[in-house]
Amino acid sequence: MRMAGRVVHRVLERCREMCVPGTTTREIDDEAYRIFSADGATGLFKNYPTYKPGEGFPANLCISVNEEVVHGIASDRVIQNGDIVGIDCGVAVDGWCGDSATTVMVGDVAPETESLCEVTQEVLQLAIENVRPGRRWSQVARVMQSHAEQSGMSVVREFVGHGIGRNMHEQPQVPNFVSRSLLRNDIELREGLVLAIEPMCNLGSPAVRTLEDGWTVLTVDRKPSAHYEHTVAVTQDGADVLTDGN
Repeated sequence: MRMAGRVVHRVLERCREMCVPGTTTREIDDEAYRIFSADGATGLFKNYPTYKPGEGFPANLCISVNEEVVHGIASDRVIQNGDIVGIDCGVAVDGWCGDSATTVMVGDVAPETESLCEVTQEVLQLAIENVRPGRRWSQVARVMQSHAEQSGMSVVREFVGHGIGRNMHEQPQVPNFVSRSLLRNDIELREGLVLAIEPMCNLGSPAVRTLEDGWTVLTVDRKPSAHYEHTVAVTQDGADVLTDGN
């Protein structure tokens, strides 16, 4: 899984470099495919879910711009100064998966949008710092939600983190907020468990909707959204981030 994580990290670093005004999201998607294919990795997103051939996700990355929360589809859309570009990448190497996301600030981003990105990064880092064997996920989720909301941001409810291993999406689901459902079915973290932790925070309302393409999710109030993700293994000493390039 660390090998897969290193490939994902290389892809995201190159995508970050390409996020400049004038680049299209399709160009970024094509470059990602070139990189992970050259590394012998298999992309996890194209045609997902694979049990519906011809109806799955149509791109190699999820590229979500500004008010798009997740699952944005690469196109001829040109990146502009002031945009924020969320890029989510997943690959498999030798049958093991890695999944990570980042949000890139392009040029002169509005101060409140920059704060949104910084807070969402902090939410992810707080989650990683609070992962350790014996801890309940609700304890981690409470820290994540509290930091986001105390910083004036909202937490998306419709999408959550997940277990990852031989498959990209495995149990358990790990939300970025505390709910009655989570408290009723709480998860005890144990050594060896691997999670894709992925907070999504909005500058305005947490409400989202899906476009007619069936994939692209955007904020109802059209305010910006940020998304950060790492694949994280629970270890005896705490957490080991598998998608940080190390």
